[in-house]
Amino acid sequence: MDCAADYLIAVGSSATASDPLRWMKKWRKATNVIRSCHRLSRLAVLSADILRRTGSYVTIKIHDELDAATATTTAVAGVPSKFSLARDDEDFRCLVKDKRLDCFRRLGGGARIAAKLASGSESGVAGDDGDLLRRREAFGANTYPRRRPKRFWRHVWEALSDVFLIVLLVCAAVSLGFGIKEHGLKDGWYDGVSIFLAVFLVAAVSAVSNHGQAKRFDKLAAASDDVAVTVVRSGGRRQEVSIFDVVVGDVVVLKIGDAVPADGVVLDGHALQVDESSMTGEPHPVHVDAETSPFLCSGVKVIDGYGRMLVTAVGTDTAWGEMMSTITRDNTDPTPLQERLERLTSSIGKVGVAVAVLVFAVLTARHFTGSTKDEQGNPAFDRGHVTFNTVFSGLVSIFQQAVTIIVVAIPEGLPLAVTLTLAFSMKRMVKENALVRTLSACETMGSVTTICTDKTGTLTLNQMKVTEFWVGTDRVKSVAATIDAGVVGLLCQGAGLNTTGSVYVPDNMSQPEISGSPTEKALLSWAVAELGMDAEKLKRTAKVLHVEAFNSDKKRSGVLVKDNATGAVTAHWKGAAEMVLARCSAYVCSDGATRELGVERRKNLEKVISDMAAGSLRCIAFAYKQADGSEHTTTTTTKIDDEELTLLGLVGLKDPCRPEVKAAIEACTKAGVDVKMVTGDNVLTARAIAKECGIISEHDRTGIVIEGQQFRAMSVDEQLEIVDRIRVMARSLPMDKLVLVQRLKQKGHVVAVTGDGTNDAPALKEADVGLSMGIQGTEVAKESSDIVIMNDNFDTVVTATRWGRCVFNNIQKFIQFQLTVNVAALVINFVSALTSGKMPLTTVQLLWVNLIMDTMGALALATDKPTKALMRRPPIGRTAPLISNAMWRNLAAQAAFQVAVLLTLQYRGRDIFGISEKVNDTMIFNAFVLCQVFNEFNAREIEKKNVFAGVLQNKMFLGIIAVTIAMQVVMVELLTRFAGTQRLGLAQWGVCVAIAALSWPIGWAVKFIPVPDRTLHEIVATRKFF
Repeated sequence: MDCAADYLIAVGSSATASDPLRWMKKWRKATNVIRSCHRLSRLAVLSADILRRTGSYVTIKIHDELDAATATTTAVAGVPSKFSLARDDEDFRCLVKDKRLDCFRRLGGGARIAAKLASGSESGVAGDDGDLLRRREAFGANTYPRRRPKRFWRHVWEALSDVFLIVLLVCAAVSLGFGIKEHGLKDGWYDGVSIFLAVFLVAAVSAVSNHGQAKRFDKLAAASDDVAVTVVRSGGRRQEVSIFDVVVGDVVVLKIGDAVPADGVVLDGHALQVDESSMTGEPHPVHVDAETSPFLCSGVKVIDGYGRMLVTAVGTDTAWGEMMSTITRDNTDPTPLQERLERLTSSIGKVGVAVAVLVFAVLTARHFTGSTKDEQGNPAFDRGHVTFNTVFSGLVSIFQQAVTIIVVAIPEGLPLAVTLTLAFSMKRMVKENALVRTLSACETMGSVTTICTDKTGTLTLNQMKVTEFWVGTDRVKSVAATIDAGVVGLLCQGAGLNTTGSVYVPDNMSQPEISGSPTEKALLSWAVAELGMDAEKLKRTAKVLHVEAFNSDKKRSGVLVKDNATGAVTAHWKGAAEMVLARCSAYVCSDGATRELGVERRKNLEKVISDMAAGSLRCIAFAYKQADGSEHTTTTTTKIDDEELTLLGLVGLKDPCRPEVKAAIEACTKAGVDVKMVTGDNVLTARAIAKECGIISEHDRTGIVIEGQQFRAMSVDEQLEIVDRIRVMARSLPMDKLVLVQRLKQKGHVVAVTGDGTNDAPALKEADVGLSMGIQGTEVAKESSDIVIMNDNFDTVVTATRWGRCVFNNIQKFIQFQLTVNVAALVINFVSALTSGKMPLTTVQLLWVNLIMDTMGALALATDKPTKALMRRPPIGRTAPLISNAMWRNLAAQAAFQVAVLLTLQYRGRDIFGISEKVNDTMIFNAFVLCQVFNEFNAREIEKKNVFAGVLQNKMFLGIIAVTIAMQVVMVELLTRFAGTQRLGLAQWGVCVAIAALSWPIGWAVKFIPVPDRTLHEIVATRKFF
């Protein structure tokens, strides 16, 4: 109307009496403008009912900008949000944390609080970047302070905290002091400083590795905390955002299994119950509603019903945030494999200490009896000139060598290797859609013997589509031409109101945006496209009085609806076809007539359901019942009548098998892993899908397809008798899955279970490895699981199994490599100490060997990717030995070769090559290190003879080999004073390389020697002696 007023002013000022015709024309134009404004205003009131969608028309929606329902609560994008509530307002700040119902009522309830937060109970916040930024500035972000990660220098300090390295540092300090005193500062500092530098180098390399792994683990932990939350923004559109992006004023949609992402109040809901045990410790369900108990605390779980909440506090302003900000979630619990390796390390360390004590005793006796010679051939200890300095210096030097033996003997690289391979595996598994939440799950997956998997979304694509529609016993091809309008209206109510999904039309020309579970999306898409359902009109013309949400026990959901025009109350039910049909006493025909459901008709409908199930369709039934309106005047109804229903129709939903799942199940079979399908679907549907996937084959004569009800009726002994032969369990309840897992574990199986529902949590926790679904899985299921399958694909479960086997395989490779070095180093030093009174390798050289075999070896061997051969082996047993018979064979051969060659060099090297003792010692050191480099290739394969397969794909391995060789050249040729070496000629280098290269043919030849699968302990235990 403002435009018309402006036009009239312009007309009045410009019209003159000298031109009456012109004056009349302008007034006529002004009148037309006024009429047009009135027409547009009336069109706004008429809203969306101008044109109905037909074959040739499109609905045009026109909304009044000041619509009473949203005028005061809708924030317009681009317009700054004005909040009439502040973060520190007393009533607002204590609203949810203290559950102040008086404050809630004083603030006007949920809708008024939303208005004060510049949000809308129906439309949510504006959702543009500016609006979200202002809300974070005003009320904070939905995050809480995390513990600061350890700095690099903290890792260095922890590496230097090793007691034996500290002893070496003390020895180095004493050596430095005596060296300077005896030889002066110019020449006396070399030995002490060399040891200092070697110790710090070992600590620094270890710290770099540990720091990198810690950062990876922190990153993966943050990824596991990032949860998707469904919110309503931008004028009523549902969208998924990160839990960290939730802001005050957001309207959050909650359903069974969701975790409440922030503090808030209920706007509306049906049968909404939450588990507050995480906050209160009380396990009993708590009923919440929008009037008497509207408060929802961050972190509580929705266990029944659904609803919407308004976020009133985020981050540290919530009770959960306050609690979490005081907790440092530094999970240092060792995994089972790490515990086993700690015990192995301790055992090897004891052997190393025993050898070091013997070496110390022998060297001390030889030194002080004059048997030990120096480089000139004179006694190292002059008994005719004994002083405190010479005695103490000699003892420190011998003690230093003994401690170095302990440092080399203790395989502290084993825990590092576990950490490396777990971190590497977790990182790669995330890239392959498996998010590890529990560290031990990585290694346990390698031992899995049975996988109990869901069907929908895991074995199938989770892309459901209605392909069949029946009304009565008639299959419907065209709804518009054959179905009565009254029946269509009831079906629209059953599909559009008895749902947790939603239909949103952004504008007149866009396709509807449908959200919800795959089943709900398929049914809503069908209702919109085939039945012509108008979701907005449906909500305006009918009111939902009560809801019974779907769960795995009932296999159906119900809703009580009141027609706003007539006041009629109707109960709608939707769910598993045979279960709904069992409660029906009548059915409707295509013409709208209701007929009694006799025995013959019931058999016909049961056959329709069976035929659809046999065709791998999920069959859903719609039914209704007219209720007495006087009994349902309020929304406090506790139960919806589900007896004597009238069947409206049957729909068949097709969910095709994933194309890759058959190959994945075949790979499991070859790997000795049994796959069992546990589903809530009809037994015929389950059998058809199982055949299509390869779980059931024609060659399997012993496999059983069973229903959950049959399994429940059996005794424990009967269940244990058949549990191995079960291939499919149909119409199962969550407790059936739990019992199945328990029986399998009683039979000695290592069980992995997939689950997506809240009721799957007990089975996921009971299993050795729980795998939840990242797309369809509820937050309760995810928190109960060890691994989240982010793409809901069974092939990813097989990938996790492959990586689990790879973890154990990589650890075994590293153990074989490190024990070879340990055995060779201990034997060489012990024999040399006994026979010659000195060790061929200096302290610095031994520390360098320790660095190669610990950190560098772990980096090289613990980061191998899984091979296809891993899935052609049987599962790794729970108590499988860390060192197999094949590993003992390999390491014994390599250690014997190294000891023989190096002792030959020790005693005959000078005579054979005509070299000085210093050059001979350098050749021993060089040959020993190069033997480890070549043996790293041998360690890549424990059983296979070809150790070079795939080596070019492992860039880390090749890089470590190159760095080790380069640093060895530097140690020998450049850092001669530091390492106690002397430069070698090309011929001498050639001899060292030739000696080391012999380890390859030896490693190849020794693998022809057969070894038993059973351990020596098992063989002795079962052998009868007479």
